[in-house]
Amino acid sequence: MKLSVVVSAYNEEKLLDACLSSVKSIADEIIVVNNSSTDNTIKIAKKYTDKVFTRENNLMLNVNKNFGISKATMDWVLLLDADEKVTLELAVELREFLKTNPTHSGFTMPRKNIIFGKWIENTGWYPDRQLRLFKRGKGKFAEKHVHEMMDVDGSVGELSEALYHLNYTSVSQFLDKMIRVYTISEADSLINSGYKPKAFDAILMPTNEFIKRFFAESGYKDGAHGLYLSLLMAFYHFVVFLRVWEKKSYPEEDNILREFATAHRESIRQIKYWQTLSENEYEKNPVRRLSRKILRKIS
Repeated sequence: MKLSVVVSAYNEEKLLDACLSSVKSIADEIIVVNNSSTDNTIKIAKKYTDKVFTRENNLMLNVNKNFGISKATMDWVLLLDADEKVTLELAVELREFLKTNPTHSGFTMPRKNIIFGKWIENTGWYPDRQLRLFKRGKGKFAEKHVHEMMDVDGSVGELSEALYHLNYTSVSQFLDKMIRVYTISEADSLINSGYKPKAFDAILMPTNEFIKRFFAESGYKDGAHGLYLSLLMAFYHFVVFLRVWEKKSYPEEDNILREFATAHRESIRQIKYWQTLSENEYEKNPVRRLSRKILRKIS
């Protein structure tokens, strides 16, 4: 079996070379969709392939990804972002995969996210399985949401080795993508689902996201990175709420103090519960562990 690699890129001159270099030994065909880049993206892409297509830079990123997928001609398609690369271990696994006759239509693989210079092993960023390998003609995006998963016609299996993802390299990059692309799409998705903004959610949405990232998904095990990323993601969800509120023409609330007090009490209750639960993991003394368990049940 043969493999097409599809990459969609916009102004990725700093990362594209590493991405394409990582697949040149396993790809029978490389397709690059240039999203109207103004840097050396095209020049770098043409070092690896003559199949470079320039398209309008659509903020619905999956439109151009689908276009790239439609240009693939090999048996299987591997879809990558320009800030990703195939590790040596994954390349070996893919070579062996292409010698088989798989029954699944698609395969997921774990992804190692490097954020602010560190591999984030918790905080919801690992294993971060991505469906990136699929039979030609069996996979595409619905083009409804920037964070949507690929739709595959058929069953899905799993690969073991991971993609390497040079994710956010600076706080400015995180905030830029949050403001310019992601929160707009998230807000539209909420509105389309029938959601109506309430002051209670302005506090609970970011609080619940922080609790999920820092406690439930063990963000504290990533140290300062885990704490700050959990807070950034909480802020992200607050901005999503504000965008919904804005799109709904800034509706007023009848009793804002009551809404705040209710949300505040619930936030404090949940944080105390999860903090006690997490601290108990590190407690070596069995008596104190039991004491913490009792306190958690009481709270």
